[in-house]
Amino acid sequence: MRTVLIISLGLLIVLLIVPSVVAQFIPHGSGQAAGEIVQLEQPDPSETPGPEIMVRVYRTATKTIEKVPLEEYVRGVVASEMPHDFELEALKAQAMAARTYIIRRMMKKDFSDTPEGADVRDDVGHQVYKNEEELRRQWGKAYPHKISRINQAVNETRGKVITYNGKPIDATFFSTSNGYTENAEDYWGQEIPYLKSVNSPWDKDSPRFREEIRLSLAEFQHKLGVELSVPVSSGQPFAEIVSRSEGQRVTEVQVGDKTFTGREIRELLGLPSSDFNWSLAGNEVVITTTGYGHGVGMSQYGANGMAAEGHTAEEIVKYYYRDVAVEDYRQWIVKK
Repeated sequence: MRTVLIISLGLLIVLLIVPSVVAQFIPHGSGQAAGEIVQLEQPDPSETPGPEIMVRVYRTATKTIEKVPLEEYVRGVVASEMPHDFELEALKAQAMAARTYIIRRMMKKDFSDTPEGADVRDDVGHQVYKNEEELRRQWGKAYPHKISRINQAVNETRGKVITYNGKPIDATFFSTSNGYTENAEDYWGQEIPYLKSVNSPWDKDSPRFREEIRLSLAEFQHKLGVELSVPVSSGQPFAEIVSRSEGQRVTEVQVGDKTFTGREIRELLGLPSSDFNWSLAGNEVVITTTGYGHGVGMSQYGANGMAAEGHTAEEIVKYYYRDVAVEDYRQWIVKK
């Protein structure tokens, strides 16, 4: 009898204690009924950091290779390629373009245009990149304020790249359009479906929208390798612009007995744009250009104008790159 009493008291104590212990493991306000199994929500894969990717950047000034985490590389490109005081959504669009550019290179594994051991150069031939030390020197005391905007743009687009048919695009960009972007085939001679001419009316606010360049007639002839055999004087035609592209840039021009593309003229004369007109004033060739850069892909000043009107970064990239999507590149890393 005494044994039965002890067992009964023990069971009573257990029954009193267990509910209070269980209660400690049920979150307050969870809304879960007694005996219901709680299913924890799985984290979104796009929010996980994923594997660390290192970018091997060839530093042209020191002729060395610097290994940089990918997102840090993107930060250094955005800080170097776009003014820090641009609209945040424009900076985010630039971050996506910069990230897409390097991810595409690393997926293609074609580094033939870089020194051995490097993935990308730090100059305008690829993307301009400056590291933290260089930016601190450049910006001085303003560094914390300026870099905070860049950091926000990079962090809020982390992992995002621009794709066409499920692959990263060649996310070309430039400073200022002439009011239109250019078809890839009209500048580079190769058609790329997502690099098509679009209107870009926002660029007129750029300080590089219109410029004037003056060259002596002798320098003009020397740079183009031509000899104008007839006497040339003010008001007389000395060169003929034969045709223009859909983006209103020069595609063909006749100078003397030679024919050039607009791109060739731009590169030989060092012009800001291949949208140009010219005239002769005394012994000088006066060249007026509109826009700054090759004109293919995303206009940076256009992106800033769109952002100022309230467009998002994703809307900006989908405007300048036709029929594209925005995806997270880490999905391809996981599949490997």
